[in-house]
Parts: sequence; C-alpha cells; structure tokens
Amino acid sequence: MKKSKFIKSTIILIIGGMITKLMSMVIKIVITRLVGVEGMGLYMLISPTFMLLIGLSQFGFPVAISKLVSENKKNNKQLVFGILPVSLVLNTLIIIILFLTSNFLATNMLKEPRTYYALISIGLVLPFISISSILRGYFFGKEKMIPHVVSNITEDIVRLVVIVIGIPLYLTKGLEFAVAFIVLSNIFSELTSILVLFFFLPKKFKLSKNDFKPNKGYLKDVLDISLPSTGSRLIGNIGHFFEPIIITFVLLKIGYSNHFILTEYGTITGFIMPLLLMPSFFTLAISNALIPTVSYAFNNNQKIYAKNKINQALFFSLLIGVPVTIIFMIFPEFLLNFIYNTSNGVTYLRVLAPIFILYYIQIPLTSSLQAMGKAKEAMNGTLVGIIIKTSVLFIFSSFKIGLWGLVVATSINILYVTIHHYRCVYRSF
Repeated sequence: MKKSKFIKSTIILIIGGMITKLMSMVIKIVITRLVGVEGMGLYMLISPTFMLLIGLSQFGFPVAISKLVSENKKNNKQLVFGILPVSLVLNTLIIIILFLTSNFLATNMLKEPRTYYALISIGLVLPFISISSILRGYFFGKEKMIPHVVSNITEDIVRLVVIVIGIPLYLTKGLEFAVAFIVLSNIFSELTSILVLFFFLPKKFKLSKNDFKPNKGYLKDVLDISLPSTGSRLIGNIGHFFEPIIITFVLLKIGYSNHFILTEYGTITGFIMPLLLMPSFFTLAISNALIPTVSYAFNNNQKIYAKNKINQALFFSLLIGVPVTIIFMIFPEFLLNFIYNTSNGVTYLRVLAPIFILYYIQIPLTSSLQAMGKAKEAMNGTLVGIIIKTSVLFIFSSFKIGLWGLVVATSINILYVTIHHYRCVYRSF
C-alpha cells in the first residue's frame, strides 16, 4: 500500500511539476521581455533577500507539519491551524524589521536605491506564502498531492495574468515600481493557492476558535523538527543574501562598473540558474513524496524499505538530470535564444551544467535526512558549504575574473554539500 502510494504521489507531482515549471518559465520569459535585462538584474538583486525572508517566515513549519501528519498520531486540525497564529506573529515581526531596514539595505548593502520599493513589497507577501505552505505541508503528510498540484497551477495562471496586466502600468511610473509589482504579484497568486487548498479540505471540515489556539505539546514537536530544518534553509538563504552584497562590494572596489555587475549577475541568476534548476521539478516531486514515505518507514523500523525508496529517488533524479545536462552542454546558445531571446551567458551555462547533476541528487538526499529525523546533519553540511562558498566567492571575486568567482564558489558548494549529505544518509543504515 505504501509502495503504491509513493509511486502514485511521485507521478502526480512529476506531472504537476512539469506543468508548473513550464508556467514558471513562461512567467520568467514574460517578465524578462517586459522589464529587460536591467529590470531582471534589479529583481535578482533582491531575490536572495526574498528567499531569506521566506525561509524565516516559514520557519520550517511545512516540513514539520508534513512529517507529523504522516505519523498520524495527533489531532491534525489542531496541529495545522494551531500553528497559524504563531506563524502570523513571526511574520508581523519580520515585516516590522523589514520596513525599518529596507532603506539601509537598498542604499548601503545592495548599493542600488531602486530596490527599496521591491524590498518593502516583500513584507506584504510573506504572510500569504507562509499560510499556503503550511496547508501544503498537511496535504504532503497525508500523501494527497492533487491539491498541491492544482493550487500550484492556478497560482501560476493568476500570477501570469496579473503580471501581464500590471507590469506595463507600473513601468510608466519607473522601472523600480515595475520590479516592486513583480514581488507584489505573489499576493494574488498565493491567495488563490490558499483558497484552492481550503477547497480540498474534508467536506465535513469545520473550524472553531479552539482550533487556532496553539497546543504547547504540538508546538514543541513542531519546533523540534522545524528549528534544524529552518537552520539548514536559513544558512543557505543567508549565504544567498550576502552573495550580491559581496559581489557588488568586491567588484566595485577593483574597478568594475555597476552596470557590468548588474548585467552579468542578472544573466547568471536570472537566465542561467533558472535553466539549470528546470529539471529540479522532477527531483522536488520525488523529494516531496519521499518525506512521508521514509518518515513512516523509519518510525516503524523498516530501514531496508526506506533505503530502497531513497535509492529509487536518486536513480530517477539522475535519469532526468543527466540527459538534460547533456542538452544544456550541447545546445546552450539555442536554448538561451529560444527562451530569453539572448545569447548572454552561454559559457556560464556550459560550465555549470555538469556540476548541477550533483545538485539534482542533493535535493532528495536533504529530504531523506529530514524524514529520518537528521535535519541537524543536513544543517551542519549546509553551514560548512555556505562558509566555503562565501570564502571562495570573496577570494575569487578579487582576482579580476568578473562573475566567474560566483561560478567557482557555486560549484564547490554543490560538490561539498552533496557528498556530505550522501555520507550522512548511508551512515544511517
């Protein structure tokens, strides 16, 4: 029964992932065509901050909810909705801090005052992302993947429509307002996602005030899982947060222009990385299906079964990752021209493509560690990897090789973290 559920969940997530990934690519193409390379560069400058704040606002609750729901030992309604007030309080604190620091961050750290409005906009989006991710965690724990897939597809459709209508209007006010609107478009899409997820809750489902009161025992269990999971994610996000700051600081100091930095960084993070991450829809689908399956097996001392599922996940991740990597290496210019109408970054794509084969298997390895209750090991590996990446980025950026310092640092980080996670997973059996 569990085996068939795992396969069914994986297939549903893969199909849904393909659709949403295509939608995401369309959205990225539309944004690029509307705001241009400079606008994309501005958006990618604030993107690491956006991801950091999403990690903070979620606080690992979705992973914790998924794991605890899969164990089926608690009142799931109280578990899920009791955590929402805690999440909203956390989000409120983040919004206040963000509003107070956005001007300093834009002017003094990112060295680009035009990012101010986009940074402010992030705060307004965070509560919606947190609520939808917690609800998704419930459905993942129940191994019900259709609600997640449907909500993702409708979310992307709504965002695409809002962007097509909104960006041209805000461009008349200035590029910085258009970039801020790109961030704000997530409010409409995430709200749609929340409504869709509520639609899939049980028909006799009713909420009372007591359901929103946090249960101290449940909260402790959630935090025991979420804290190390959050630590791992935040470490990665903090590294990404400092990435444009270090690059801008070092490259400006050694003589590169702000326009060069903005264009090249926008090329790597706005064009190359999304292409390289495209196959991750497959590995993310496998990983999301893997968490409840491995968690259940480990809790019931079925280690051989859990190991087989992990091996299957790695095999299927490589099955899609390797052919796509070969395509990236052989046809980089065609892909970039076809998708983004530019040939900028061809060499970046060709060099990074083989490294990302390791990244494709890193995702299910991380999920396996979380499912086995070893999120601290994942966090430790991520921490060391980010320290190495940040150090290498700072050193190599000083060598007057442009953005190649980022390419080298990213490659070394992927190599280290993947090897670390692989060893941790197989030491557990």
